[in-house]
Amino acid sequence: MALAVIMTAAAQNKNTAETKKQYMVYGVAFYNLENLFDTINNNGKYDLEFSPAGSRQWNGHKYWSKINNLAYCISQMTGKTTPGGPAVIGVSEIENITVLQDLVKADPIKNWRLQIVHHDSPDRRGVDVGLLYNPRLFKVLDVTNHTLTIEGNPTFRTRDQMCVTGEMGGKVVSVIVNHWPSRLGGQEQSSYLREAAAALSKHIADSLWAIRPDQGVIIMGDLNDDPQDKSCAVVLGAKRSPEKVEPHGFYNPWWKMLDDGIGTLAYKGSWNLFDQIIISGTLLESNQGTPYDLQYWRAKVNNFDFLYDKQGTRQGYPLRTYSGGVWLNGYSDHFPTEVFLRVARK
Repeated sequence: MALAVIMTAAAQNKNTAETKKQYMVYGVAFYNLENLFDTINNNGKYDLEFSPAGSRQWNGHKYWSKINNLAYCISQMTGKTTPGGPAVIGVSEIENITVLQDLVKADPIKNWRLQIVHHDSPDRRGVDVGLLYNPRLFKVLDVTNHTLTIEGNPTFRTRDQMCVTGEMGGKVVSVIVNHWPSRLGGQEQSSYLREAAAALSKHIADSLWAIRPDQGVIIMGDLNDDPQDKSCAVVLGAKRSPEKVEPHGFYNPWWKMLDDGIGTLAYKGSWNLFDQIIISGTLLESNQGTPYDLQYWRAKVNNFDFLYDKQGTRQGYPLRTYSGGVWLNGYSDHFPTEVFLRVARK
């Protein structure tokens, strides 16, 4: 069951009076949960710091505070058009399925009855991506996981890309959840890793279209690059203008936001917008002759006021869990992002 709302749609002809259409709107969100580890050291040295004996003294009190903080943030992803919250929420930096099970059962969102898609990745730190979804708004049809390999580097390990295909608003849509390799060692020096990740995402999309040419594809995640960087703009070919996007191309709605100084994480006084949700041309109005097919509507950074750090040198940055080794009882070092898809009711 989707959410029906009344909105005013501007007429195509300026001389024609505005008409009211009834739409169903679906939120599609992404949130980097910043090191959502449990308190058990089961990955040797890689997650020792997130245990009671580790450097962060990560205990039950801190863990459950973080779970409830994150659940509260997700609970605020509602509005007039999506009063029941997003249909799907991609997540990253999670240790295992258990932390997601704790998250969806937390008081702020337990009544949403979100379901979980999760897969253990080969990442050395033991962090994965996952997907939360509202089964009343998104019906899962298929899940595949794709490992990123780097030629000449057989020991390379990172997060798998999770592709969840389902039905939303009467259309088949695949959501590819990512957490591309970091900028460790320098942005330029590590760019080839994210370019390889972008090529894998594009390959997954092309494989999906070989079976269902008209289906929607959404590539989301912490890409560790901005919209204008080579991985996104060249390899993936995600464009800043929807009118220039072919059906099997991609539109990146985050270019202008970053140009306007809106980001999802801050570093040394500058904003980046790594947390992107990129839309296929098959979901754009410019490639559709009718409003009665699911299509992209708008995008936003969910930079709620309570997510900002209001103290010290990080004032105005995302309120993270730790800073300088001090527990801040925050949320994440990333803001969540969300796009909205809509379909007109006949």
